[in-house]
Amino acid sequence: MTSAIAHINRIGTANPPFAVHDAFVRFVSAELADARSRRLFERMAARSGIAQRYSFLEPVTLADGTITDTAGFYGTGAWPSTGQRMALYERDAPRLAFAAIEALEIDIAAAGITHLIVASCTGFMAPGLDQAIVAGAGLDPGVERTVVGFMGCYAAVNSLRLAHHIVRSTPEARVLVVTLELCTIHFQRSGDLANLLAMLLFGDGAAAALVTARPEGIALRDFRAVTIPGTADAITWSIRDQGFDMHLGGEVPARIAEALAADASRGDDRGLLRGASPGDVALWAVHAGGRTVLDAVEHGLGLPAEALLPSRTVLHDHGNMSSATLMFILSRMLSGSGEGDGLALAFGLGMAAESFRFTLER
Repeated sequence: MTSAIAHINRIGTANPPFAVHDAFVRFVSAELADARSRRLFERMAARSGIAQRYSFLEPVTLADGTITDTAGFYGTGAWPSTGQRMALYERDAPRLAFAAIEALEIDIAAAGITHLIVASCTGFMAPGLDQAIVAGAGLDPGVERTVVGFMGCYAAVNSLRLAHHIVRSTPEARVLVVTLELCTIHFQRSGDLANLLAMLLFGDGAAAALVTARPEGIALRDFRAVTIPGTADAITWSIRDQGFDMHLGGEVPARIAEALAADASRGDDRGLLRGASPGDVALWAVHAGGRTVLDAVEHGLGLPAEALLPSRTVLHDHGNMSSATLMFILSRMLSGSGEGDGLALAFGLGMAAESFRFTLER
């Protein structure tokens, strides 16, 4: 008996209304008292490959030159507690989810959604974001709900894997997958240059995808995960008294490049490439974790410069939106003219690499 093949039929994406990248760069430059650190930060910001990031927090420059936001969330006094940040998540996350769902350009309430999968690692609320989506989007209250929490940048892969298995087992299923992150509510006041450079990467965004057995769009073939040995502390995401504290070790790009080079040369079907050579892959959907991460993938696999153009374009236009980023990349592929077999890759906490093979059909 042949199993149904899950397809991503549609993807809708959304960002909050306010552009914040330039304001963030100017704020940090003004805060850094050490001239050498300031020059280094500004040089790294210029080389980041990021032109814009978005937030629900609207930047404003006060009369004395202080850069803050119109709500004073990141004001001149004490910065917000984790509780205050979660209140912002509870207010804004549903709004962004509905915007992404609306971007699907279908009547979602009448679409017969049977399953809802929600991925997010930047906030908690109860009743959950999944329940807010069911109520606000007019879905059947009996829809089967699953929440993928605190998995970070590779959560989209895990969410699509769940949808893949649901459709394979229940071919009539219609799965709505929502990935959503409000990274900018976790900006930390810090004098540590490495932390500031990590915060430079992240913006807010959401994506909604319809996954069914209908043979249209992106066919999901198979999924595989590996863990890079000795890297458990390279990427961490901890809940502190003043928000969620992200740590990105400087060794991350080098470890990714080493692991991928080893994978490409192993010569069997047990790695991420499943025994194929990088040249056999027509399309690359690589999570845009940062310019250095994309450079590491390109160099580790010996890819031509144009191979990661979709990823670099999303990084340039939106920054790293954690779990939503890969979906933005796949959305661009869906709306483009390319076709053929591809490989999606995302790296994150663990330090793990999550992947799936796909075919873009026209």
